[in-house]
Amino acid sequence: MIVGVGSDLIDIRRIRNTLDRFGDRFTHRCFTEIERKRADGRRRRAETYAKRFAAKEACAKALGTGFRRGVYWRDMGVVNLPGGKPTMTLTGGAARRLAELLPDGMEGRIDVSITDEPPLAQVIVVISAVPEEKGS
Repeated sequence: MIVGVGSDLIDIRRIRNTLDRFGDRFTHRCFTEIERKRADGRRRRAETYAKRFAAKEACAKALGTGFRRGVYWRDMGVVNLPGGKPTMTLTGGAARRLAELLPDGMEGRIDVSITDEPPLAQVIVVISAVPEEKGS
């Protein structure tokens, strides 16, 4: 059962300008260590950060809070499953908000679709409640 959907469209140039202007101050405020390592190791660093920024925006929308009610930038991190498929890991206020959305006996699954056509990047996040796996 779908409990939340969010999308975001971002101009990659905006993030490139923010990186140039604020550098580590920006990346440490908004991104997890895993995200920073991944982006900083890429040739298209700004594009990688832009897509992750958009994913956080889309996820905050899917949670129904935006960046309020204790949901912060670093509470949401884009990670890739072993096959490469992106998903989100939630901590802190974002994890608490997800728990509020889920019916008893269900766990959250976050599906993420990321695409870009420079200078734009788009992300769609779908949060679903799925039956808890045994042993969870």
